[in-house]
Amino acid sequence: MQQLLAVWAALDLRKQVIVIGTTLAVFAAVLGLARMAAQPSMALLYSGLEPGPAGEVIAALEARGVATDVRGGAIYVPESERDALRMTLASEGLPTNSSKGYELLDGLSGFGTTSQMFDAAYWRAKEGELARTIVSSPAIRTARVHIAIPSPQSFRDRGKPSGSVTVTAAEGSLSASHAKALKYLVSSAVPGLSPDDVSVIDSQGGLILAGDEALAPEGDGADRAEVLRRNVERLLEARVGYGNAVVEIAVDTVTETEKVVERSFDPEGRVAIASETEETTTAASDSNGGGVTVASNLPSGDAAGGGGESSSENSETRERINYEVPETTREILRGPGAVRRITVAVLVDGIRSTDATGAPVWEARSDDELAALGDLVASAVGFDEARGDTITIKSMEFEPLAAPGTEATGGFASALHIDAMALIRLAVLAVVALVLGLFVLRPILSGRGAVIEARAPALSPPSGASAAGGEALPALTGEIDTGPGPKGGELAVVPDFDFSDSGMSGLPALGSQDPVERLRALIDERQAETVEILRGWMEDDAEETA
Repeated sequence: MQQLLAVWAALDLRKQVIVIGTTLAVFAAVLGLARMAAQPSMALLYSGLEPGPAGEVIAALEARGVATDVRGGAIYVPESERDALRMTLASEGLPTNSSKGYELLDGLSGFGTTSQMFDAAYWRAKEGELARTIVSSPAIRTARVHIAIPSPQSFRDRGKPSGSVTVTAAEGSLSASHAKALKYLVSSAVPGLSPDDVSVIDSQGGLILAGDEALAPEGDGADRAEVLRRNVERLLEARVGYGNAVVEIAVDTVTETEKVVERSFDPEGRVAIASETEETTTAASDSNGGGVTVASNLPSGDAAGGGGESSSENSETRERINYEVPETTREILRGPGAVRRITVAVLVDGIRSTDATGAPVWEARSDDELAALGDLVASAVGFDEARGDTITIKSMEFEPLAAPGTEATGGFASALHIDAMALIRLAVLAVVALVLGLFVLRPILSGRGAVIEARAPALSPPSGASAAGGEALPALTGEIDTGPGPKGGELAVVPDFDFSDSGMSGLPALGSQDPVERLRALIDERQAETVEILRGWMEDDAEETA
């Protein structure tokens, strides 16, 4: 204790502040790391709970004195107690599910319950049961189901029921195949509900387009190709199995607008459109008498004797027919979107089996089977050879997709059930304490101890030693004697001191008359003190210079 007080007194104010701050930092680091090491490793108990059920779970845990840690919407408990707490809370009905099912019907009594109240409770229970079934999937975190049943009205059809499902996926958004499964799940549980009348909505991705929903007819070429691709894939997977067929379809559509006006005549196919017939008849008669005289003009003259007569008749018929040459006029307006060409590429996997030794065997599909599949594809896409459509179908072995990285497996520490984080915290605690102790406190304390020994007021001679002149050996103080003494740099004569009985036989006898030898002996004996004296001289010189 005295040595510590002496060390503390020898330190200046700056050194004392450094020692106090370092000591406090060491204690704070040790206490903090010790607390971290003693803190149990936390594991996830429940996550994604609503505020009400989460509060009930936390209250139950606090009543049992279990340490809890709430991080956002997740509740963490000590890893060693997690499984037992889950079973205990489940026995108490915790956490309570906000979507109740058929247990709602247990509270209905026969008295005071109308048919409307029972129907409302029944459909509410149906929605809760469907939501529970949907949430049981690991890919879905929360779900809500709504079913709309039209009420019957007089002289009117009741109408078709409809439904909607809102889900929150655990990671990312819900896939189209999963949404299709949910549509069939809800429609199968409600009588008269069609899958097409069920809407599946993802809280992150919006309305999900299921795989069986067709696009609008006025869609562009990419949309039309996607519809054809899904149809062909569904057709092939019924034969080769799910995931064993890859279909790519390219639809070349017309992108420009074209107007065609066509006018044609057919001279061989004339048609009579009008007919006109005209008949003309002309009659004439003539008498052959003599010359014209006066007598011939008299009734009793020569003319009355009767001469020869002649007559003529002319009949003429004229017919006119008007013909029209056939004329055809066509005006064709071609807009964008018309299919110009369809190209289909289909890759199907072969037949996989095992041989007698159990080794996997792959066999390509036969040409007849590929031809039959090609006919099915041609019918599904509307193949037209005159248009230039092509279909290519091949059977090749599918290479398995290797997952990136390696599979995470438990090591030796997991088999021993060792808490690695606790061991790491303990190791860090030990390293910090060792570094602070060795590289901070030890240099300060050891360095100042040598200074205290050098500044001691006196140093007694070794036990058993006696001075010849009865004087004790003075201690080296580093003070330069400025009093009268030998000149020319000669040192004062030190009284003779015999070290023969002190066990220091290696030192030369101080009784020698050579002062230099005596000084060398003292320096060899007290090297640490000599170094501190020289250092003190250098510091004094520096202060005077400053």
